[in-house]
Amino acid sequence: MCTASSTVVRTEADSNDITEHPYDDKPRPYLCTLCDKRFTRKVHLNDHERIHSGERPFVCTLCDKRFTTKGQLIEHKRIHSGEKPLSCTVCDKRFSRKTSLNIHSRTLTRERPFMCTLCDKQFMHKGQLNTHKLIHSRENLYPCTQCEKCFTNPHYLRRHMNVHSSKYRCAECGMNFQSNHLLMEHRRTHLGEKPFECSVCSRRFTHRSTLVMHSRSHTGEKPYKCHLCDKAFSHSSHVKRHMHVHMADKPYYKCSLCNKSCSDLQKHKRYVHSNEKPYCCPYCEKTFKTNGEVKLHKRRKHSNRRPHQCLFCGKQFVTNGELKSHVRIHTGAKPYSCRHCSDCFARPDQLKRHLLKLHDEGTWFTCNVCQKKFSDSGGFNTHVRRHEGVKPYVCSECPKSFCTVGELRQHQPVHSEVRQFGCGLCDRMFKHREELLRHIKKCSSLLMFNGHSVILRTN
Repeated sequence: MCTASSTVVRTEADSNDITEHPYDDKPRPYLCTLCDKRFTRKVHLNDHERIHSGERPFVCTLCDKRFTTKGQLIEHKRIHSGEKPLSCTVCDKRFSRKTSLNIHSRTLTRERPFMCTLCDKQFMHKGQLNTHKLIHSRENLYPCTQCEKCFTNPHYLRRHMNVHSSKYRCAECGMNFQSNHLLMEHRRTHLGEKPFECSVCSRRFTHRSTLVMHSRSHTGEKPYKCHLCDKAFSHSSHVKRHMHVHMADKPYYKCSLCNKSCSDLQKHKRYVHSNEKPYCCPYCEKTFKTNGEVKLHKRRKHSNRRPHQCLFCGKQFVTNGELKSHVRIHTGAKPYSCRHCSDCFARPDQLKRHLLKLHDEGTWFTCNVCQKKFSDSGGFNTHVRRHEGVKPYVCSECPKSFCTVGELRQHQPVHSEVRQFGCGLCDRMFKHREELLRHIKKCSSLLMFNGHSVILRTN
């Protein structure tokens, strides 16, 4: 029996005392009366009692570090010797600690034996579960003084604060990161480095995690399962999105302006119904409704990098989403299908417009002035600006202003001698694409070419 100060730690050794355990049904007759934790063997209880007493009788002869149990000392000594006696039976990777091997094995089998009793979320090891439980209790949370985020661990808070301090800032695009490792990974997008190659289709990726997700498209593996209906998914984010189907018990609030129900009413009103834009670009002071919009704006407007290149024509894009949409021009892919009929579309906005016009599904954006209807908010906002006479896009060379950024771009070549549109038949150059198209009709008829077969050349 072990003593901690003046407190006596008593045990109950009744062999009939079998306490229900969340992870197995082994008898645990040995009870620690300080924390009510139970153990299958008395020796395990004795080891545990040293946590309360602070006793660490096992000393490393090489570095004088002390440990509670002999097993901890044995595992620690392997750090000095470099010994890794434990190996994974699947990939032969070796480990010095049994806990490290167990966690590694679960990453391969996707086993998550530790479940939260409040929300049924599952975890690979107990430490993750204990940290997760703090979210429900709202106890011992570490709030960020710069934003509204809270963290369950001071280490996570310290890493997060690096984002506000700009300690790890990308010199190319100004994005901030929590660690140098994440910054180095991000820099690959600017340098065009893709060190991870798919062994099936030879496609290359910037991040190992992206390669892992991509490989599931070949294997058909779906390791993430919904614990309510057993539906399987290839990515964890797909499970989270699917869980909304089962979230009937989650409190939803009805918006008084549009009657839409949502879990975060304040966020919905700010994003949909108000002009509040609390997120500011550090370069041009333009404001946005979400932090994601700021990040995308910085990549598009304040960086010349276009890391995503089309394999068919070589055209480069700022975002991977833009590249995917463009590639469908070459492949003819139409992944967005209507659930009411057999029509398919290359872009989600085309499907949305189709559902509104033919199947009366969705919500139109209606102009209060002329009652004209729009399927997307972008076209609607531009239309309203024309009624109001608002022209927020001002030319930097002259006083002219424009309703859309596209109109401003079309105007800007007036102040430049650059002629970026070239005819592939006679080498004449033009400032505007429209001028080139008019020219091609004349040029192709003179040379007895069909205008539709002429390739437009841009410098």
